[in-house]
Amino acid sequence: MKNDLFIGRGKELERLSSLLRKKTASLVVVRGRRRIGKSRLIQEFAKGKRFLSFAGIPPNGDIDAQSQRDVFAEQLGKQIGLESISAQDWSTLFSLLAKYTNQGQVIVLLDEISWMGSKDPLFLGKLKNAWDLEFKNNPNLILILCGSVSTWIEKNIISHTAFFGRISLFLELQELPLNTCHEFLLSKKFHQSPYEEFKFLSVTGGIPWYLEQVQSGLNADQNIRDLCFRKDGMLFHEFDSIFHDLFERRSGIYRAIVEALANGPTEFNEICKKLNYSKSGTLSEYLNDLVQSGFVSRDYTWWVKSGKSSQLSQYRLRDNYLRFYLKYILPNRDKIIRERFEDVNISSFPGWNAIMGLQFENLVLNNRKKIWKSLRICPEDVVADNPYFQKPSSTKKGCQIDYLVQTKFNTLFACEIKFSIHPLKMNVVEEVKQKIQNIALPKRFSCWPILIHVNGVCDSIRDSGYFSEIIDFSALLT
Repeated sequence: MKNDLFIGRGKELERLSSLLRKKTASLVVVRGRRRIGKSRLIQEFAKGKRFLSFAGIPPNGDIDAQSQRDVFAEQLGKQIGLESISAQDWSTLFSLLAKYTNQGQVIVLLDEISWMGSKDPLFLGKLKNAWDLEFKNNPNLILILCGSVSTWIEKNIISHTAFFGRISLFLELQELPLNTCHEFLLSKKFHQSPYEEFKFLSVTGGIPWYLEQVQSGLNADQNIRDLCFRKDGMLFHEFDSIFHDLFERRSGIYRAIVEALANGPTEFNEICKKLNYSKSGTLSEYLNDLVQSGFVSRDYTWWVKSGKSSQLSQYRLRDNYLRFYLKYILPNRDKIIRERFEDVNISSFPGWNAIMGLQFENLVLNNRKKIWKSLRICPEDVVADNPYFQKPSSTKKGCQIDYLVQTKFNTLFACEIKFSIHPLKMNVVEEVKQKIQNIALPKRFSCWPILIHVNGVCDSIRDSGYFSEIIDFSALLT
């Protein structure tokens, strides 16, 4: 994002600002997916305040612990006005930083902290000691630890005994909500129809840096072609950068898992089959890493009668960019490099409707509170909500609901999330009727059918009165 433009993240800024009213030093942890806007949020928070910022350098074969210390020392020297700083030991570097931040309101950012410290087994211990013995002596200091490698942060900071009881605030940034995406795109002078916005968001999701790349004066297809189907396109190379920077030498297995999820939600056993991988704890750990990193969601189904979560779950690729890359950029990579794909008709891609359906579901599921608001559901009344699936047995049929909300009033809202290039026809009514009939509905429970669409519905659907609510994608943008 440009420094003069900042949209959204109001709640996160409010929580950060509350630390300014404390009378003790604060240790803050911020994590989230690459390009989600972590550093930009902190820069916005630090505006008008004394701010020192440090960043680890991306991993590659030549980067070692000394390289990270050298870069930190160089960054520190520039910010405090010293030309030569010893970089042999983290304790010395942290002590020098603490000396120059021991008075007054000051914000210190250690960005991409996993890169900064992963090569040195003593890094975290020395940082913890520096916090306990030096940094926190300034009651007006805020030290922010930030990074994209969420699994490293979880293991080494959030869940580590060394930092237990020391963290004042933990922020995990998610995609921007749809109404903020809409505001963002308008600020970039992308004045297009809701369907054009949907097409662009079907590639970018609510990732701020991706939204920043939109060009005014171009429609969604033109923007997507420039970003994805040119060899110099920003999103043509992004996939490789994500997996190299976040997962380094194990990037291959993570890529394979993501590829296994590209066609839709998948159960653990099926993932094992697709990868020819044993049903081991190791694969579960890899999947959990992808969940913590924000690329994958593990969606649990539940028992409607009790409202309690089941052990059954499906893994869903929740990141729209990753799926779009795997389905449409990667298979055409050679053509793109040879500049033979720049004028492609995007809507003619194989399986376009099915993939756009999955992308649409992601956008809705990432904005489920907007659905609650449209249905006049109070958050405190929700017992369970998720994509819902029911396995067939001798007493019940199998079924899958795109999004099911259960309230404490024994009411179910069965949401059909339907993408179509053209207005939906009456066949969607029969499809949803069959799904709802297959739900093992306990006595004294009611189920209301809901339709969420992107390109309109035919008059006969409205005239039928079947759906309790018909929600247009455009309503989620405001």
